[in-house]
Amino acid sequence: PTWRLLNQGVVPVKSTTNQITEVCGILEARSEVDCDMAKMNGNTAEWRLSEDLPIIEGIGQELASTLIDGDTSIDPEQFVGLSPRYYSLASSVTTSENIIDGGGTGSDNTSVWLVGWSNATVHGIYPKGSKAGLTQEDLGKQTVITDMTTGARMEAYVTRYQQVAGLCVRDWRYAVRIANIDISDLETAGNAADSSANLIKLMSIALDKIPNLSSCRPVFYMNNRVRAMLRVKLMSKSNVFLTLEDLKGASGITRPTLQFMGVPCRRVDAIGVAEEQIS
Repeated sequence: PTWRLLNQGVVPVKSTTNQITEVCGILEARSEVDCDMAKMNGNTAEWRLSEDLPIIEGIGQELASTLIDGDTSIDPEQFVGLSPRYYSLASSVTTSENIIDGGGTGSDNTSVWLVGWSNATVHGIYPKGSKAGLTQEDLGKQTVITDMTTGARMEAYVTRYQQVAGLCVRDWRYAVRIANIDISDLETAGNAADSSANLIKLMSIALDKIPNLSSCRPVFYMNNRVRAMLRVKLMSKSNVFLTLEDLKGASGITRPTLQFMGVPCRRVDAIGVAEEQIS
């Protein structure tokens, strides 16, 4: 912008952006349930669903893993997750500004992620003409091969599950990675010899990496072991920033939710505990 005087013109300007192509991946699974087994259980539809629930959970787990670690340079059929975008502390890498070093060394490290979700910052994507979320297609009764060597066949009810999804980081400033958190040191929190990382301090720094918290929906993501230690830190009498608040979910059920300064701390077990040190 230009500070102008009366009768003085203003030089036209334009914004500076980079063009990045984001991709989507097709995640698919098929369920095959023996027709005779389904008939034995009386309610065929209910039995098929009970058999499919682990498959549906598997799709959710794989999607979460890809959201964190997906890398199309290794697995071109996936989409690019968060880790390949926030991978170095070198000043020559733009996103290094949003990586906070937790001080851990070796290969037993983990990360805590802060993501500010919105249509203008970080959001999920799916291809035009497809549907958001998991889709189910009942393919009915089919003859399936149970042994490729002998060619044995059986009649089975077949169900196809598919989710087409991707991740768009439209503004890299709205995702923060607290990396190099030594998990074995962290789990000494609350002990007499406490060598755990100061997560409260690191998460506070992460919040101020986000340019405008009011323009997005911020959420912390961590695995179960990290969240357990945060709950231990919650018990400290001097701590006033970690709280358990009753939040109502999409299902309408209210549950106590761990929060840091009003930002939910969600559990994502796809965040590993064997990350190499980021340097």
